[in-house]
Amino acid sequence: MTDRAWVATRKGLFELRRQASQWSIANVSFLGEPVSMLLPPMASGRMLAALNLGHFGVKVHASDDDGKTWVEVGTPAYPAQPADAQGPAWKLVQIWSLEAQGGVVWAGTLPGGLFRSDDGGASWQLNESLWHQPGRTAWFGGGYDVPGIHSICPHPSRAGDMLVGISCGGVWGTRDDGASWVLQAKGMHAAYMPPEQADDPNIQDPHRVVRCAGAPDTLWTQHHNGIWRSSDDAASWQEVTDVPLSSFGFAVAVHPSEPQTAWFVPGVADQQRVPVDGALALNRTRDGGRSFETLRSGLPQSGCYDLVYRHGLVVSDDGRQLLMGSTTGGLWASSDGGDSWSTVSNLLPPIYAVRFG
Repeated sequence: MTDRAWVATRKGLFELRRQASQWSIANVSFLGEPVSMLLPPMASGRMLAALNLGHFGVKVHASDDDGKTWVEVGTPAYPAQPADAQGPAWKLVQIWSLEAQGGVVWAGTLPGGLFRSDDGGASWQLNESLWHQPGRTAWFGGGYDVPGIHSICPHPSRAGDMLVGISCGGVWGTRDDGASWVLQAKGMHAAYMPPEQADDPNIQDPHRVVRCAGAPDTLWTQHHNGIWRSSDDAASWQEVTDVPLSSFGFAVAVHPSEPQTAWFVPGVADQQRVPVDGALALNRTRDGGRSFETLRSGLPQSGCYDLVYRHGLVVSDDGRQLLMGSTTGGLWASSDGGDSWSTVSNLLPPIYAVRFG
């Protein structure tokens, strides 16, 4: 049973412990410092935390004792930028995603680079093949000034097989451990672009991409202007329509063994990033998007302005427990697949990411 989780916030990393079905804060690391992402303990026991310290730069820390102590390790760094290079500056702005595949750690960054570490974060190497894709210079920022890799989806049983989601640069896949990449956003539609460019897979803005662990050919994405699902390992994507409340949002989670089941947190629209009617809710589908239930029990239903970021919703390995954190510092837990929720805290700093142990 999952009994540990971590919450990365603007003012520290909060460790949660679960006892008697209740979550509580057990420890705080990096108090007062922005933690943009966390990698939960790998098979080796090592954890990583990415910090964004403003003019002090981006830092990475590692722990080998369950988060009791941390040491600074290597930080991804871009090579020198050629004078004639197009696109944004080759300078690390933020680590936006961290995932492990076997003994390899991958870091997705702003401005759109993917880095690899084979030594637990001690050193990092830029994936040159993706960075030098001819189409990269057409990528652009969504919520940030520069593009960024927010989703890294390793295949659970095929080493070297992985997908990444980029705002705004579509979905890219590799089957040879990053040696080559293929653009895999066919079927997505960007309503924010001129009509002649709206179907271009290279400028799509998938806000978050998640893969079903038990049926890895199934993926879901919460896109900037809709929800899409793939059942062929991102070779194609089909839009999900008739979504209650709104199809705009950032967060999505997929059940680990039931590929037809997924959760979304709707907001009004890009121009109004708040819950519909000031009431926080989730939409859950159990039939691949053909129908939805709107889940509200235990969530604030009036005067609520909470936004749930891309990494603010997570589901446990058994598909029963969920955690959800907001930019207003609210943190809620469910132990019944989202049917009902309890408040863990409504006084945390703005939440960037939630991860189960």
